[in-house]
Parts: sequence; C-alpha cells; structure tokens
Amino acid sequence: MKYLHTMFRIRNVEKSLDFFCDGLGLKVVKRNDYPDARFSLIFLSVPGNEDAQLELTYNWDSENYTEGRNFGHVAYEVDDIYATCEHLQKCGITINRPPRDGHMAFVRSPDNISIELLQKGKPLEVKEPWASMSNEGAW
Repeated sequence: MKYLHTMFRIRNVEKSLDFFCDGLGLKVVKRNDYPDARFSLIFLSVPGNEDAQLELTYNWDSENYTEGRNFGHVAYEVDDIYATCEHLQKCGITINRPPRDGHMAFVRSPDNISIELLQKGKPLEVKEPWASMSNEGAW
C-alpha cells in the first residue's frame, strides 16, 4: 500500500493557491481541468516530496461546503516553526493556535481546513511573541 493524496474541495482556486503555495510553500505538481464535467483537480506537494500530494478539487458550479470536524487536519513538518508562522502572518494568514511551545501551531485554509504545523526534531526554545499569544478562532 502507498499513500497517494488527501483531497479537499475548495471554493476559490486563487485564494487556495495563495494559501497553500505562497503561504505554506507547496508547489503545483499537476493540474487537470475537465470542462465537460465542470471541475478542476490541482495536485500539490512539498518540494522534494512529490509522492505525498494534496488534491484540491474545484467544482466550477457554486456549492456551499460545510466544515467536517470528522476530517481533522493535515500536518506538515517545518524546519523553523517560528519563521514559518511569521511568514504566514506576513501573507495575511491568521495563526489560530500559535507555537507557544516551540513545537506546534495551527492555521486554517480559505475553506476553513485545519492545517497543523510541527517543528522538525525537538521543540525550539520558547520565545516571545509566540509564548504570550492566545488562540484565535477554532483550530
């Protein structure tokens, strides 16, 4: 058995690509548009790890997706959790659960999908402003 991908339905391609590519640093591996069926599939991965992919499904006709907490979250390991969260903030992304412990943070995509960020290796030394930041919204 081999892990292939996780699929999210999205409402806005541009906002989602801004979040996942510009914010989190993922790259588009492949995009397939199906005009007759009126949907697009966009596959993303972490550079250098193209085997583990995220599939963004965009249905061209308007549809309101509800948030399913039974899904949980997608997790990514990062080299520096503080630098990653600082970069995300500069991109206008809310840090819902700041990395107060130097180890874990949560953000949400434009479609309210929970993304967990985990520090690679041991937690970083606890430092401000992260240590004093409170949670914002649900994560």
